[in-house]
Amino acid sequence: MRELPRLFGDEGEALATLFLEQEGYIIIERNYFARKLGEIDIIAQKKDTLHFIEVKSGKADFDPVYNVTPAKLRKVINSAHYYMKSKHIDLPFSIDALIIRGDEVEFIENVTL
Repeated sequence: MRELPRLFGDEGEALATLFLEQEGYIIIERNYFARKLGEIDIIAQKKDTLHFIEVKSGKADFDPVYNVTPAKLRKVINSAHYYMKSKHIDLPFSIDALIIRGDEVEFIENVTL
């Protein structure tokens, strides 16, 4: 049996996946894990750009956007570079965040700029 925090995260990622598909993104992978580097919640493609997306969801008493930290972004960036190198992919890419607050979804592209 899974712990409750992970179930909550899984629900958020499922909602994020639906949102992205409705926006025209093709989901390539979910929960990609690069050993010793970190995890990428969703890898998606839209047109000729790969999107490495960190999903954060939370309850009403705390805004989950504050969980998108510089340390977390470094892990996503390093994992994205590893992913592209290991798959021999040479495309433009974007590091994004998808924030879920209740039934509201905010998609922030190029969160590292």
